[in-house]
Amino acid sequence: MTRTLARIGFGAMVASSVVLASCSSTSTGGAASGQIAVVASTDVWGNIASAIGGSKVQVTSIVSDPSADPHSYEADVQNQLAISKATVIIENGGGYDDFVGKMVSSAGSKATIINAVDISGYAATQGDSLNEHVWYDFPTVDKVVDKIRTTLTGADPAGAATFDANAKTFTATVAVLRQKEAAIKTKSAGVGVAITEPVPLYMLDAAGLTNKTPPEFSEAIEGETDAPATVVAKTLALFTGKQVKALVYNEQTTGPQTEQVLAAAKANGIAIVPVTETLPGGTDYLGWMGANLDAIAKAVA
Repeated sequence: MTRTLARIGFGAMVASSVVLASCSSTSTGGAASGQIAVVASTDVWGNIASAIGGSKVQVTSIVSDPSADPHSYEADVQNQLAISKATVIIENGGGYDDFVGKMVSSAGSKATIINAVDISGYAATQGDSLNEHVWYDFPTVDKVVDKIRTTLTGADPAGAATFDANAKTFTATVAVLRQKEAAIKTKSAGVGVAITEPVPLYMLDAAGLTNKTPPEFSEAIEGETDAPATVVAKTLALFTGKQVKALVYNEQTTGPQTEQVLAAAKANGIAIVPVTETLPGGTDYLGWMGANLDAIAKAVA
């Protein structure tokens, strides 16, 4: 089940609801002379765009507060202004950040739009069960990086060498991360884990770990509804019965049932690995993903 990233509220826009991040400035006006104005729906894709574009881009990330729940986000006037001035817009897609399309339409933007889910190809294969958290899927990230590279080159042909070099460096580090996934798979293939939401599933699958959470539970949590008592009981039994070695949970969205699961994991000595949907403070995408993998490897070893 897909849960939308933001509930757009043009009638009640609150300027303090967002921290705007950019490569060289927090301004939401046009990019500095010679820079390409890029707007990303979240700081995950914004950080990746900054890594590829370097000083030749000015990136505005609409959702970038590490303490915020992205799913309850409301866009504001500054976001609309940034969209109207963008040359390139990066959205996650898959129903995750539908507010971007609404803002693009409202602004009459002619920007080139990069949609990560469309690039991934998962929409065609997963259908209604689409897991839209594709930034946890390194093959998709590589594809998006290449699309960013070619799009920036189209906007600034003189910067092609810079974009090519930055993309090559970035994907080389992603390759190291993929090796970390492979190493976990070699040592811990088939080990059971639990989740609260599907946020980290691409990574867990690539690491060869088995998600034993009842689908009805994670779907309910993602859909912001309560799972039936029988489903909760089955989920809690994963911990009391020591059927899993780790709980990998989204710490940006919590509620009574999530807290119940966390308590059960702690009470039964199950390792807990928190993950997020936006960048933690003081890190970048590559460092963040590396830390996630290190934590998962330690938890299931």
